[in-house]
Amino acid sequence: MVSVVHSVAAQSDYQHSLQTLSDGLTAEEAGRLAAALDFAREVYGDASLGSGEGIWSHALGMALIVAGLRLDADSRLAALLFAVPAYDAHGSQHISNRFGQDVASLVQGISRLNRLRPITRGFMAGSSEAGNSNSQETRAQVEVLRKMLLAMVEDIRVVLLRLASRTQTLRYYAANPDELRVQVARETLELYSPLANRLGVWELKWELEDLSFRFLHPETYKKIARMLDEKRLEREQFIADAIERVKSELAGLGIAAEVYGRPKHIYSIWNKMRKKGVEFSEVYDIRALRVIVDGVKDCYTTLGIVHNIWTPIPKEFDDYISNPKGNYYRSLHTAVRCPDGRSLEVQIRTWDMHHHAELGVAAHWRYKEGSKSGGEDRYDEKIAWLRQILTWKDEVADSSDWVRYYKQAALDETIYIMTPQGKVVDLPRGATALDFAYRVHTDLGHRCRGAKVDGLLAPLNTALKTGQRVEIITAKQGGPSRDWLNPAQGYIHTKGARTKVRQWFASLALEETLADGRAIVAKEVQRLGQGGVNLEDLAHRLGFTKADELFIAAARNELNLRQLQSVARGDAASQAGTDDGDQSPIALRRPAEEPQGILIVGVDKLLTQLARCCKPTPPDPIEGFVTRGKGISIHRVDCPNFQHLAALHPERVIETDWGGAEAKGIFASDIVVDAHDRQGLLRDISEIFAKEKINVIGVNTQSRQGKARMGFTVEVHNLQQLKRILGLIHEVEGVVAARRG
Repeated sequence: MVSVVHSVAAQSDYQHSLQTLSDGLTAEEAGRLAAALDFAREVYGDASLGSGEGIWSHALGMALIVAGLRLDADSRLAALLFAVPAYDAHGSQHISNRFGQDVASLVQGISRLNRLRPITRGFMAGSSEAGNSNSQETRAQVEVLRKMLLAMVEDIRVVLLRLASRTQTLRYYAANPDELRVQVARETLELYSPLANRLGVWELKWELEDLSFRFLHPETYKKIARMLDEKRLEREQFIADAIERVKSELAGLGIAAEVYGRPKHIYSIWNKMRKKGVEFSEVYDIRALRVIVDGVKDCYTTLGIVHNIWTPIPKEFDDYISNPKGNYYRSLHTAVRCPDGRSLEVQIRTWDMHHHAELGVAAHWRYKEGSKSGGEDRYDEKIAWLRQILTWKDEVADSSDWVRYYKQAALDETIYIMTPQGKVVDLPRGATALDFAYRVHTDLGHRCRGAKVDGLLAPLNTALKTGQRVEIITAKQGGPSRDWLNPAQGYIHTKGARTKVRQWFASLALEETLADGRAIVAKEVQRLGQGGVNLEDLAHRLGFTKADELFIAAARNELNLRQLQSVARGDAASQAGTDDGDQSPIALRRPAEEPQGILIVGVDKLLTQLARCCKPTPPDPIEGFVTRGKGISIHRVDCPNFQHLAALHPERVIETDWGGAEAKGIFASDIVVDAHDRQGLLRDISEIFAKEKINVIGVNTQSRQGKARMGFTVEVHNLQQLKRILGLIHEVEGVVAARRG
């Protein structure tokens, strides 16, 4: 008997659901829905979603919401069948064969959006844990995620289906509390509620916001709900009296209107309290009316009547009819003060405006109406208009200007690519993996050597598509290739990436030019024997603002060498206090203020450094090498590195010297010790350094099979001191050899 009762109840629910789903459809479309109900229930069985909700229950709830939005039969069918491909290997083909290719395409669109869920949820969770959910970077990334979500759909109905699915999920969590609902609520407020707002689907927007707010801030939600409920009877009576007053005035002028109290949305009330910094009693739309009339003229007439009955509150009037919102929301909003001091908000709109306000884009959607020629054009125009809405810009425009929308929408060519970490990067359509690398970071682009697209190796000139995940393969060091600037190769599509590559080569050329010019000036000054010349001052005397400009001019043959010689001689003579002829081409020391006291032939005030590879120490025979950007590097003549560089660039070699016995300073030098390993060996060698007051700045020891090799980096004043240390170490017990590194 019990099973019979359940069977009757189930049959009753089935018939009621089918009737609701079929509302506004033809008999043939209702038949397709009935077939889809049976097919989906058979495929889903008792399977559940990650939230714990049964898939069949979710699909039915989602379809009922879509029917409430008055979308077409294909949208309702897609809602019922959204998860079929996940449970049927040939699900897409079965849907296409039984219910049409349009339905199959909508289901595929839903599946593409569902693949974004791990990314969006992971990002929301990461930003929340990091405590930076309100940072500028996070807000910008959320904006890109919204745009990516929209860019991945080819049919706007898919977005509405996704919103319906999220609404159904929140309804389920309202009845079945779960820890996951907090994360889902946060994602909803960041992504889906703004999306519903942009599409103008208020019927879903308010529910998405209220349920999410309830999960995220339960105590605040209950507090506002309690305050609303405490004065509910008083407020309802006040609204009833206001309705009768407005109806009476409008009837007297022969204006047909529907007047009723507007629903109260807790999230909206809290948002206004928070943004305006006011108390609950100061929120004007706690008490609100909505007036719906037949024409625009009646809207403004009604506004005049409302302002005549009650006192308008300054700065609380918005004319969204003359100036629609970015989602084409149109209505008159005003707030008035009643004789008893209480405030009242009034919204005034036409029926067309009301349908758009409640259903948004769904109210405008008529798929391929009329003849094929006219219907197709109108369909494409509406596609263009809707895509313009989804660009997430705040420009106000006239929805009747379809052609202008179409042209603007055509310019919105953007793709959205994911990094391996789940961050979304927006790029212009046609961008390549190399463009992506430069967009993420300039250095990543410079060192880019390959790319993986969705886990597979792909050429760097591969044009990317929205939703792909790209991983850049890099070299440890290096720069771009000149081939990247060749348009025929197709490596770079974006202007930003092309500019960065050009800047890199320009910088490289500048370094080479500076190095060549520095070598020219250094050799010329050396040839003149004017070691006392201050190059910065010399550059100023020749009309340059700094020495680098002098070097560039020399490298480009733009420098008058005769003038350089004249100024250099005069400068040196003034510093030395003698005539030009008293200067001889011999090594001259750098001024006493130079801390290391290194003596360099020919030039003064040039950036110099002792090469780390050979660590020269007075009186080692040395030579200088003009480097790129680091001045002159001083090497020992027998240094293998120097010999290699000199062979490659002989024009950069510059004669240098220590200046004999006058050279002063502290110099780093390497010592290598080979010995038979024993206990106390390192201690004995260290005692020598301590007795001789030698500072050790580096130690590296290795021991293998009774043999020890020790490396020390020490600071000495000259080569004689270094030789003495080597001799003392050689006398230590067990030391086989002690030599300079």
